[in-house]
Amino acid sequence: MLRCVLSLLLCLPLLCRIAEAQPPRFRVLAFYSETVEHDHVDFAHQAISFYTEAAKRGAYRFETTRDWDDMNATKLAGYQLVVWLDDFPHTAAQRAAFEAYMEHGGGWLGFHIAAYNDSGTRWPWFVSFLGGGVFYGNEWPPLPATINVDDPQHPLTKSLPKSFLSPPNEWYVWKPSPRENKDVKVLLTLAPSNYPIGMKDVLTAGDLPVMWTNTRYRMLYTNMGHGDRIFTSETQNKLLEDSLVWVATMKQGR
Repeated sequence: MLRCVLSLLLCLPLLCRIAEAQPPRFRVLAFYSETVEHDHVDFAHQAISFYTEAAKRGAYRFETTRDWDDMNATKLAGYQLVVWLDDFPHTAAQRAAFEAYMEHGGGWLGFHIAAYNDSGTRWPWFVSFLGGGVFYGNEWPPLPATINVDDPQHPLTKSLPKSFLSPPNEWYVWKPSPRENKDVKVLLTLAPSNYPIGMKDVLTAGDLPVMWTNTRYRMLYTNMGHGDRIFTSETQNKLLEDSLVWVATMKQGR
């Protein structure tokens, strides 16, 4: 028994080197900015820490960049998934590279402000990509909210309770609702029991999806992502960790 234990101890460094040499399951590139709203920057910093630790558990590689010009064909070719934490492309070249990446099977996970678009955005492809919804308004200040699970059989939601309390966040309204798009699968919705929600800006009623996927692409959007308290719920943390892996490994159209 002693000889076996000693042999195992001697082999441990070799086993560790072999494990480190294994290629990652997939590679993720997360884009963020430091010059946007401070609550969004706070979220980005915490998300980077959160997913850096999750990557160790999940055996994938999680990398970050603040250079949005990295949104180009050469750079994106090395990644199975891109994440937008607190901003979005602003130049025609960046947008064109992202369109080509997604149209050819790339993956995208977007948080909160990543989906922002209005009459001044002038990016019709992106509006269609999101399911047709344009930013219409929000409640304020950030408040916790009860979230309902739309499809308890979906891979991302089957381990969730029927509803759960999401930490304080700024909740966005989209018009038309992405639910109206036949290609969109809504996974989570703000529960009607939250209404009215807000103090300065109040939402009194309406359909408010907070997580969905456009099944024409490998993509997932979640409204969570405002402030430094997003990662204070174990239930939601598990969902956010699983969401990245699901998008990175999913097949288009599922």
